[in-house]
Amino acid sequence: MSLWSNILDLFFPPKCVFCTKVLDAGGLCICPACQKGLPYTQGGDVRQRGRFFDECVSPLRYEGAVRDSILRYKFKSALSYADCYGSLLAGCIRENLSGRYNLITWVPLSAKRARSRGYDQAMLLARTTASILGSAAVETLVKTGNTPAQSTLHDKDARRANVSGVYKVKDRELIDGKNILLIDDIITTGATLSEAARVLLQCGAESVVCAALARA
Repeated sequence: MSLWSNILDLFFPPKCVFCTKVLDAGGLCICPACQKGLPYTQGGDVRQRGRFFDECVSPLRYEGAVRDSILRYKFKSALSYADCYGSLLAGCIRENLSGRYNLITWVPLSAKRARSRGYDQAMLLARTTASILGSAAVETLVKTGNTPAQSTLHDKDARRANVSGVYKVKDRELIDGKNILLIDDIITTGATLSEAARVLLQCGAESVVCAALARA
């Protein structure tokens, strides 16, 4: 470890991305207690099906410390979490979706929300995950409307209506005939992933599978 890294660790000690406890310098991004106690998905809970995508895999459940962590990542600029999240998601993808995709992309924020937040959390997650998988994430979709956040809507039909028609493909040639891995941070009802997948399929994609860090 470099001298500069040692100095940074002294003044800004690394913390567990889930419980925020201080970690040993040079250690993992998750403390031993969270490594054992996180709400990991197991068995059939890892996978779920949706409209227009074949399946979505998730390594975690969106509850407790996982929920708190993702909220810090999305709304409190905890951008460093992306590396740890990407490692968890990449492992889940390797185990469950290997060989089923040849292009990686993400569900984008609207330009207005990305400017307000200062970053697109799904893009960061997708790019980090893709890098760990030895690939690159490609921008394929644009969100054309600044709709209310899905988290503010609790009815499945309302969520579906909220995202209907808001995505468009940037370059049809890029996705033509591709088997796509579509990444997002959270899956709840699946309405957002389903709408994004529908647009990709309609514009020439061969198939869509999805991965989300956590499932509700």
